Amino acid sequence: MAHDKLAVLIDADNARPAIVEGLMAEVAKYGTAHVKRIYGDWTKPDLNGWKDVLLRHSIQPIQQFRYTVGKNATDSAMIIDAMDLLYSARFDGFCIVSSDSDFTRLASRIRESGQTVYGFGEKKTPEPFRTACDKFIYTEVLMQATEAEPSAGVKRRSAKELRGDTQLMNLLRNAMEAASDDSGWAGLGAVGSIISKQSPDFDSRNYGYAKLSGLINGIGLFEADERQMGGGKHLYVRPRSTRK
Repeated sequence: MAHDKLAVLIDADNARPAIVEGLMAEVAKYGTAHVKRIYGDWTKPDLNGWKDVLLRHSIQPIQQFRYTVGKNATDSAMIIDAMDLLYSARFDGFCIVSSDSDFTRLASRIRESGQTVYGFGEKKTPEPFRTACDKFIYTEVLMQATEAEPSAGVKRRSAKELRGDTQLMNLLRNAMEAASDDSGWAGLGAVGSIISKQSPDFDSRNYGYAKLSGLINGIGLFEADERQMGGGKHLYVRPRSTRK
């Protein structure tokens, strides 16, 4: 997957310069960004903060004037370019960076063509766009706390908070059950794969944990077993027995 050719398209009206460092590092996990474009009306002063970031990461700004108040010409230009890139058949996947639901149909159309869609947006991003992507990453987890924004990033949740999150607990338990063998153990990789298919916006970093294994361990209701298999170590998990 790391060799996939990706097109990264950013909606400047619905993204912040502070995410770009983390965004490009995240994109590199899934493939190589062969196209990096950002769309907006660069004559407007509210986009001035992007200049240094774009130069540093070689992201091409695409100028799109706002023809009419209340109409988003930026979205239209980005969608047209995405379709042109899709028809070129040069890419394995697309990274769409926006918190706008207008890109829901675009994400669905790209997936219909058999290509992978990675969505990036804030937690306010409407559910239809999030679920239209193969994987959706909240941009809050890509930001690091700085002097200017000390509250940036995601605070780690306590075991009590995690256990009280019914949706999270059901997601984990159901995935473990689906991936488990006769003894109740489930490979962590299989668990993560099932969760991603059921909930594209799931990310252990949303709860303050770098990896799924850390999140499961932090809850304190599951046990883990590291096994040596095929020259490598694999982690297996299962709900902790309540029997005494």
